[in-house]
Amino acid sequence: MRDILIVGLVVWGSLAALKRPWIGVLLWTWLSIMNPHRYTYGFAYSFPVAALAAACTLMGLIHTRDKHNPMADNPVTWFVVFCGWMTLTWLLGVDVEGDFDQWKKVMKINLMLLVGLALIRSKVQIMALMCVVVASLAILGIKGGVFTLLHGGSYRVWGPSGSFIEDNNEFALSLVMTIPLMRYLQLQAHSAWLKRSLFVGMGLVAISALGSHSRGALLALASMALFLWMGSKNKASMGLLLLVVGSLMIGFMPDEWSQRMDTIKTYEQDGSALGRINAWWHAWNIAIHRPFGVGFNPIRPDLALAYAPDPSDLRAAHSIYFQVLGNHGFVGLFIFLGIGISTWRSASWIKKQTRNIPECKWCFDLAVMSQVSLVAYAVGGAFLSLAYFDLPYEVMALVVLTRVWVQKQTWNQESSTYPRWLGAFNPKTPPPSSVGA
Repeated sequence: MRDILIVGLVVWGSLAALKRPWIGVLLWTWLSIMNPHRYTYGFAYSFPVAALAAACTLMGLIHTRDKHNPMADNPVTWFVVFCGWMTLTWLLGVDVEGDFDQWKKVMKINLMLLVGLALIRSKVQIMALMCVVVASLAILGIKGGVFTLLHGGSYRVWGPSGSFIEDNNEFALSLVMTIPLMRYLQLQAHSAWLKRSLFVGMGLVAISALGSHSRGALLALASMALFLWMGSKNKASMGLLLLVVGSLMIGFMPDEWSQRMDTIKTYEQDGSALGRINAWWHAWNIAIHRPFGVGFNPIRPDLALAYAPDPSDLRAAHSIYFQVLGNHGFVGLFIFLGIGISTWRSASWIKKQTRNIPECKWCFDLAVMSQVSLVAYAVGGAFLSLAYFDLPYEVMALVVLTRVWVQKQTWNQESSTYPRWLGAFNPKTPPPSSVGA
């Protein structure tokens, strides 16, 4: 039954994308981030759902007149340059044939991000994309939070198999990044039950992140909470809320979880932490000696013998920065950082321009919460290999699309009427709230 439901939704959405390709973007985003077919047990597990959605969306893109130049802001320019540089370093890498599948996977995701930037423009479409991005991970996080509560936090929470976030560490970081985006939707909601539901959902997602037993996720949670507190209007009440909720969550976790988190302070005695440092030096030495990096897979015995301090301890970089550095060299890392910095600057521009425009409250809140999500990614990503996952680039796209909406003063042009399924996030427009409102 689950297989029929998933495939049925994909077929329906793909057919709709032929006429309205922006719907195909939402469908692709859901499939790419959540991987719902990986939670089935029959024919849907290996059914080419993403390929079907992408093909129909591209066909719709070709025939629709409602499309725009995707190169709308500086972050997109950095993003396209990064795609080109990754292609070049793949072709100049040590295993072009072996890395082809990973290159193809990354480029498919990046192509569809550009398609989304070309098709989505209105407030309704931007809000719909945000809802799909949030729901794709929040549903998994809520499920993981319930699992953690039922089992006392004794078992780790994992992501969908065969995805970028299959590992517990990467899955946890994606959940931490999702919490500020859930908060954004809560700020837009105008019904009390939806606000309360999102509050409970955020708590369960945070518990799920803790239930992953990921030390990187704990650091990301702490940095996200600190940034929320620093930007809140009422620091006393926000600080008390974060302190109480955080203490309850941490107090709930079992002793083995606490013991694992304590190794953050004694990393020099922890084999896993020392292995990561070895992997970081491995990536650094590769970049020093190979300006173009080695492609998508530096975890090779021959490369370890040449560049790793301890060739016997061969493992992934466990850091977005060293992952990009080893794969694509210093130039690749510079471009990668350029995407994040320019996205941050675009969000800051949105906040400055919309602070006193009631019709743009949703833009102001989106920019603020996108920055909080990026903080979590920047901190947690320092200890996790998640450089190619969709979510940070979806945040980039949402910021870019919102900036375009503000630049064109679209609130004076388009209808404020929402479809029924998005009506819960179309409140009246009071003055913009702060982070902790």
